Amino acid sequence: MKYDEFLAHVRERGEYNDQDEAAHVTNAVLEVLAQRITPAEVKDLASQLPGPLGQVLNRATPQQAQSFGIEEFYRRVAERIDARPRTAQWDASAVLTTVADAVTGGELNQIISQLPSSYAVLFGKADLAD
Repeated sequence: MKYDEFLAHVRERGEYNDQDEAAHVTNAVLEVLAQRITPAEVKDLASQLPGPLGQVLNRATPQQAQSFGIEEFYRRVAERIDARPRTAQWDASAVLTTVADAVTGGELNQIISQLPSSYAVLFGKADLAD
């Protein structure tokens, strides 16, 4: 999937005004995701996403994954986009369901396996959630 196509999907799913807003939200969600999964997994994910998104992930990669729940995920996204956690939940879903469409099934499974089951719904995989 190309960068513009990825952002178009996020824009549609998130009902954003323009591509710039979709890009801002996408970057915020990917930055927080990069903190939550292992650096090796971030690198694998970055290799399957369009170049600019891979760069966002690579810049945000910590030395090791941090452990935090879904509410903290929402809080961190909300902080980056200056929104409420409820809005961040919507935003995270718009971005991560697009990620799920853009990467291989194996890569998606590897990402989801590193997260608590409550995250699965954000990727459009509610059947994997508790």
